[in-house]
Amino acid sequence: MYLRKHYRTIVLSDIHLGTTHSKVEEVSQLLRSVNCDKLILNGDIIDGWHMKKNGTRKWQPAHTQFFKIIMKLMEKCGTEVIYVRGNHDDFLDNLAPIRFANIQIVKDYVLKSEGKSYFVTHGDIFDRVTTQMKWLALLGDMGYTFLLWFNGWYNKYRTWRGKPYFSLSQRIKQKVKSAVSYISDFEKTLSDFALARKYDGIICGHIHHPDNTYYGKIHYLNSGDWVETMSALAEDENGNWSILYYSDVEMEPALAEENRTTIQSISSAS
Repeated sequence: MYLRKHYRTIVLSDIHLGTTHSKVEEVSQLLRSVNCDKLILNGDIIDGWHMKKNGTRKWQPAHTQFFKIIMKLMEKCGTEVIYVRGNHDDFLDNLAPIRFANIQIVKDYVLKSEGKSYFVTHGDIFDRVTTQMKWLALLGDMGYTFLLWFNGWYNKYRTWRGKPYFSLSQRIKQKVKSAVSYISDFEKTLSDFALARKYDGIICGHIHHPDNTYYGKIHYLNSGDWVETMSALAEDENGNWSILYYSDVEMEPALAEENRTTIQSISSAS
């Protein structure tokens, strides 16, 4: 008998539903393989920027299925869902804060666990580019989208040559000095904020760079993304945090087949 692994908390961010680069089937399979008491959707779940530009033509049945899986978690496991707005889904600003049933839509959140408190934020409000120079953020988003498009074609070539997946943008982030400096500055800024506000840790997304580390006494956690890294944060029953990668998830074979069949049936009906 297959038993889903249970977590106290799972944090997902940067899924970017409504774009062709979203790894929605993979994140849906992850959610179908686990149970959790609390699910935090930490920003950029829906990509409002791209939908505003392209309409709903890139919204796929699998994107709708993602929310149906969350509703099933709420119904069968009593999972509490906290949706923290991000910069790409900032259309939620007019709604937050709001609560209905066991769903909350908020701008930020404080998670209390094992006597510790974690400030949960998407992270864009700490990014000077997205807050003060939105035109530059939009330009950067266009460049990133092009890089992902090129990366897709490059990996098709690699597959043809029998080589594994390779992320160009992740390698660029690791090699380009300004990108490394940007990530480091971002992490330190958030950690300094948490320290000043007397939190024990901070949980964020935004920069598509998963991490589980300490800056002094501050526990810094970043859930990564579902465009490239396919990563999440998971808290176990004892309050221990880890980065959960899609490639590490144990899943019942029939579960993956059921997920594909469901998505295909929705596609046929639409």
